[in-house]
Amino acid sequence: MTFDVDDYLARIGRTETRAQTPATPRTLAALMRAHLFAIPFENLDPLTGQVPSLGLDDLAAKLVTGGRGGYCYEHNTLFAAVLRELGFDVTLLAGRVLAGVRAGAVRPRSHMLLSVRFPDEPAPYLADVGFGASGALLDPIPLVADVELDDAPRRHRLLREDGRGPLPWWALQSSADGGWASLYTFTEEPFRAADFRMFNWYVATYPGSPFRTAPYVQRTGAERHLELSGTTLTERRVDGTRTVRELADPDELVRVLRTESDIDVPARFAEAQKEK
Repeated sequence: MTFDVDDYLARIGRTETRAQTPATPRTLAALMRAHLFAIPFENLDPLTGQVPSLGLDDLAAKLVTGGRGGYCYEHNTLFAAVLRELGFDVTLLAGRVLAGVRAGAVRPRSHMLLSVRFPDEPAPYLADVGFGASGALLDPIPLVADVELDDAPRRHRLLREDGRGPLPWWALQSSADGGWASLYTFTEEPFRAADFRMFNWYVATYPGSPFRTAPYVQRTGAERHLELSGTTLTERRVDGTRTVRELADPDELVRVLRTESDIDVPARFAEAQKEK
């Protein structure tokens, strides 16, 4: 990795240097929140026929110094590389997304997430800075069945599902409307960067991929969460209030991406909107 980890720390609003960042659970939690609050989730490249690069220098140029965001492969590839540079023990995992999927439907493993181990901890932690939904994790959660995580203003838990194969399946759930909603399932089988390069190409090019059809943007903050799905903009505040509105036209879409989501909108995407 040729980019400077200190540049990444500055991008996510951390004032310490890499030498002042120990590989501890507390540090992991601080880095995860800072990353989520600083770098948006977005899929603008696939919408213009581009396959996002997962090369670390390209990710740094886009997410660290380029004023852009990305989707799960970009966020978690970058985050994993930074964690490893800081001395964390990181394993790449792949999950099946359940959020927004009709009951009984089976989705392929397409989501990238991270397992982080610590020498003095009995269980690894699940870390994920790339899940594009308002119920995404804000803090790492230990892989312990049925233990709830209060990552305020959200709440999560992991369920363990045995008997579905040689490895147990885990289901990450978020608290929603007085109950629990499943976000994704996964096993602890290690995946490699090459696996995600293939997943990335498929998600960015398959005609039926949701990331090819409409903008999906998440802007997470300490006080509110903005979600853009197509032309529908939803704001959720920590006090529980929720507002939804439809964007009037492509010009407003580009403006919202720039001013509300803090994205340096690429010229090719802005030009494509003018043609609609």
